[in-house]
Amino acid sequence: MKTRGLLDRIYGILFRRPVYHGLFWLVLFSLILWADYEKGIDMRFALGNELIQLFFYAFLVYLNLLYLIPNYLARYAFVYFGLVLAVCALVTPIEVLVFYLKFHDQPLYRSRLVETQVWIFLGNVIVTIVSTVLRVIMDWWRYQNEKQVLLTQTMQSELRFLKSQINPHFLFNTLNNLYALTLKKSDKAPEIVLKLSEIMRYMLYECNERRVHLTKEIQYIYNYLDLERLRQPKEADIRFVVEGQISEQMVAPLLFIPFLENSFKHGLNNQLQGGGFVRLRLTVAGEELEFFIENSKAERLPRQDHPRSGGIGLVNVRQRLNMLYPDNHTLTIEDEPHRYAVTLQLKMI
Repeated sequence: MKTRGLLDRIYGILFRRPVYHGLFWLVLFSLILWADYEKGIDMRFALGNELIQLFFYAFLVYLNLLYLIPNYLARYAFVYFGLVLAVCALVTPIEVLVFYLKFHDQPLYRSRLVETQVWIFLGNVIVTIVSTVLRVIMDWWRYQNEKQVLLTQTMQSELRFLKSQINPHFLFNTLNNLYALTLKKSDKAPEIVLKLSEIMRYMLYECNERRVHLTKEIQYIYNYLDLERLRQPKEADIRFVVEGQISEQMVAPLLFIPFLENSFKHGLNNQLQGGGFVRLRLTVAGEELEFFIENSKAERLPRQDHPRSGGIGLVNVRQRLNMLYPDNHTLTIEDEPHRYAVTLQLKMI
């Protein structure tokens, strides 16, 4: 993580405009000086010549970056390349004239200028085109970076929205259960209030991070099942088995609750004859986790005179899995006549 942070800082510095412009000119100036050195040209003489050359390169490059590319490249590509050639053709004679005046006491260099002006023209074209290629690369990199930042912000906003849906959804179901027991003056009501307070403490203060300890999520499930056992018939088979070594693994908060809610809402709550079941198994092997839950189903759902509410749980958990574990999860759902089962396998990264 420290190495990645250092690399991000280095990339951030290198891709600042003054830095990469300065590096471009430094590299270009070093290359043309090195070429003069290889030819055996005196360095003091070469330095003056290449500073003049660099001035004309800079004129062409910034004319290209500030005017030609913004106005012509995207909409009129052929016109753009024609203008690049035309500008270089106009600048080259002026450049040759400046060198001609500089070499006033060196007739040999003056005679070579006429012979090499085609190469001067080609050098101007190449430098201008290279600046175009670098500009396109930088724009692409900047676009990808901004796209990633926007994607991250969108993902965080959507996750906050999904979690805000999950919390009231669970609270709504639990308060309905508590209301039913208070109408019956049940002695179980105070215990439900205690369990509910533990659950709400977790939801309000501990699950606002992107990841929580798996042990806390498991304890949340235990509390949830204790609530359900208080209001379900005694013959209901409710089991939760944890297998494997639980240590410091981290997992997205409230990830399993929608499956658990649905198993009671559409399973045990509709068992008119009693004797239904909800069975859970959570298996951990290192960073690999498998969550399995199955519930019984009634042959026929009881008739309702009002529209069904809810239905957001499974949709939300699919979206959260796709955002938080895009390539590290598998979700399998088995919908049979008398049984409904969900298997979630994920890598806790």
